[in-house]
Amino acid sequence: MPKVYRFEPPFIPSAGVYFFTTDIGIRYEVRFGRKQSDILSATIVFGVLNEEFEGEEYVLVNRGEIFSVMNTIESIFQDFFLKNPNIHTFEFSGEPLRPNTSPNRVTKRTRVYIRYARKIFSEDAWKIELKGNKVLIERKR
Repeated sequence: MPKVYRFEPPFIPSAGVYFFTTDIGIRYEVRFGRKQSDILSATIVFGVLNEEFEGEEYVLVNRGEIFSVMNTIESIFQDFFLKNPNIHTFEFSGEPLRPNTSPNRVTKRTRVYIRYARKIFSEDAWKIELKGNKVLIERKR
């Protein structure tokens, strides 16, 4: 059964940078960045920090821990939202598209992420949609 790894929350809750390490030593960062145009909108980026992956945050690790990693990210979302309840929009993508790729193409990774978004965010209270290769999550009014 997938587990939730212990994560390190930020010292200042609004800072929005979390870390966790998997059982096999893969270190992840989950970052909630505020948009300059709207501080109640967050862009989420998460990825691997280990040097063996040469700083490529969108690297495909493929070490059999995906479900535990995603469960941990789900717990981090919940922690962040509890500490920042006024956020009304979240946005993220699974990975950037390559040049000359159709802007409407959706990567496999983004498809996985939208499934988890639907698990985390109640569709009664949140509108969840794909816009190109981005997942947009917006609080319903």
